[in-house]
Amino acid sequence: MSKILVTGGAGFIGSNFIRYWLSRHPGDEMINLDKLTYAGNLENLKDAEGKPGYRFVLGDITNVDIVRDLVRQCDLIVHFAAESHVDRSIIDAGEFIKTNVVGTQLLLQAAKDFDKRMHHVSTDEVYGALSLETKKRFNEASPFNPTSPYAASKAASDHLVMAYHHTHGLSVTISNCSNNFGPYQFPEKFIPLAITNLLEGKKVPVYGDGLYVRDWLYVDDHCRAIDLILEKGQTGQTYCIGGMTKSVNNLAVIKKILKLLGQGEEMIEFVKDRPGHDRRYAVDWSRAKKELGYRPEHDFDEYLKQTVEWYQKNEPWWQNVKSGEYREYYQTQYGK
Repeated sequence: MSKILVTGGAGFIGSNFIRYWLSRHPGDEMINLDKLTYAGNLENLKDAEGKPGYRFVLGDITNVDIVRDLVRQCDLIVHFAAESHVDRSIIDAGEFIKTNVVGTQLLLQAAKDFDKRMHHVSTDEVYGALSLETKKRFNEASPFNPTSPYAASKAASDHLVMAYHHTHGLSVTISNCSNNFGPYQFPEKFIPLAITNLLEGKKVPVYGDGLYVRDWLYVDDHCRAIDLILEKGQTGQTYCIGGMTKSVNNLAVIKKILKLLGQGEEMIEFVKDRPGHDRRYAVDWSRAKKELGYRPEHDFDEYLKQTVEWYQKNEPWWQNVKSGEYREYYQTQYGK
């Protein structure tokens, strides 16, 4: 039996990981440390509340005392907590540096001091952008070339993780994943924003010409990949985790969603592009396949359909998020 500290477990990927882990490793204990920022929502984990071995702790990864106390108690850290929305980082990068860089360093220091293993969840955006003309994909040897404050803060945290491994011998692994999608994703993100806007009768905003290409990863595949890394991954190594053999542009994704919801292309609204918008991401996950036995099990079209259906069936969840009502509950419960 292991005791696992999950940071950012009330967010989209973190909450899916907690549900995944509790269902497949029922003997383990999990501590969920989350600050409950705008993207943290305990409604994501209603089905985990009350389960043996699961505990929620309200706290910030930049709080030294909380971090050290919880790391001392655990065997393993799985670090999701991060500011992650590119648009917000363009407006104000300060919180991204504080959480993604300083918070990660404090976790690493505690892990070193108490001799704990740490897995760091990162992004393919640290590698920058690929052109539409090339068939190249990012892999573990790709040089870092971040183009947004968000990506730069994640690149810095990745470097810190490896520095603690090389300097102090800390047992670490990193996963750099492509764009995730699935249930409980905060509706400022591309796919849930499109779905929920259409369900509300609103148009879908599409940046620029809409031909920005992404490699989409269903969140359950990502959770399973982390499980494999924890089981088989080599310490001090990075694994790229992707979900598609053929990437797809944003406009094509919107058209798929429109078709699933029986709506026409007049619901697309092209808007001014954001600064420094990366043209293309694509991930080569062959190393994870060779060393871990990983391969994505969820077809994009099939699970995009299931994701649309999940948002159709869970309107109260996303309506509370979009209206901000979920924040009112936390203010009452936790003084947030």
